Amino acid sequence: MERLYAPWRTQYITSNKKQITGCVFCHIAKTLDDDENLGVLHRDENFFIVMNKYPYSPGHFMIIPNYHTANLEDLDPKVFTKMSIFAQKGVKMLKEVLNAQGVNIGMNLGKSAGAGIAEHIHLHLVPRWQGDTNFITTIGETRVYSSDMDEIYKKLKNVAADYFR
Repeated sequence: MERLYAPWRTQYITSNKKQITGCVFCHIAKTLDDDENLGVLHRDENFFIVMNKYPYSPGHFMIIPNYHTANLEDLDPKVFTKMSIFAQKGVKMLKEVLNAQGVNIGMNLGKSAGAGIAEHIHLHLVPRWQGDTNFITTIGETRVYSSDMDEIYKKLKNVAADYFR
């Protein structure tokens, strides 16, 4: 059996985790005093930007409306427009701060479309680099991250205010 060592994960697996009832995204929208533990990069009056707890790659974050809906068509067009503008700013931040060579942007609308949390829409921004995928994800059903996720969060959080204004 092969072993992958990730000692930085000890803090995560041994920490006291709060049980969240209901929608996790609504919980984050309402919990204004715990941004660091929740991974919030920025808050707007209509949405927030948060690191993905289960990222596809280091630096993967989401833009999530404060309004609980599973349907994009129910979201106020002005809110979606501003989310899109902030997605542009997020792409710039990922390229300049993390040296991303590309960025995947998307929404999985509904369980059938692959949404992990289908009841609350969210827009993904996933930084990409040449050669950032390999066989282990497909064959071993395992993701290997070359970066400490807490360090990535701190790096992005330190500059987020400069990009998201």
